[in-house]
Amino acid sequence: MAATLLAETPRTTPDVDTDAAQLVRDIEHYLAARTRTTAHPLVTKTTAELIAEALGTAPAEPVAAPELPGRALRILPDWVLRFPIVRHRHGGARPVTVAEHLELTALVIERYGWAQHTHRTRSGRRCILGAQAVLFRLGIGDQTTVAAAANRLQNVLRARGCTTPYATWNDAPGRTETDVLALIRTASRSAA
Repeated sequence: MAATLLAETPRTTPDVDTDAAQLVRDIEHYLAARTRTTAHPLVTKTTAELIAEALGTAPAEPVAAPELPGRALRILPDWVLRFPIVRHRHGGARPVTVAEHLELTALVIERYGWAQHTHRTRSGRRCILGAQAVLFRLGIGDQTTVAAAANRLQNVLRARGCTTPYATWNDAPGRTETDVLALIRTASRSAA
């Protein structure tokens, strides 16, 4: 009898993108931890919410946290990330701040792995530009955000006495993933 019940129970397939699910949880946790700041501690609403309340219009619904592509999409060409069905599933047009873009860039490198001398390896590892491209192609941020993040990265390098573009700096011999993540996080803190 027990064997019959087991045979009739539908089998569920394991989640192929467990690392993508963990990455989504990490992004949601990161974005949830970012609290809104106001000019006074008693003010709990943003300016946009106060204006919407004054005009009698409903504030926009909060945007769900982006989901980064899993293993299958990681190894396909980056242009696949622009497909509407992929963009919709993984965040769509989601505005982020420069600091958030840089933190998410670091998260992509941590999850997918770091690469040198290429934007993306066959296994899906990314350099700094490649990680930024993932976010941009998924609609997480826009060209202005990416350009401002690039300026922040360059400013941090310039403050260290390095005039090399950050993409070239990424590819320098002896460079490590730890160096790259430290640069991105320093730039993120300077943007906040």
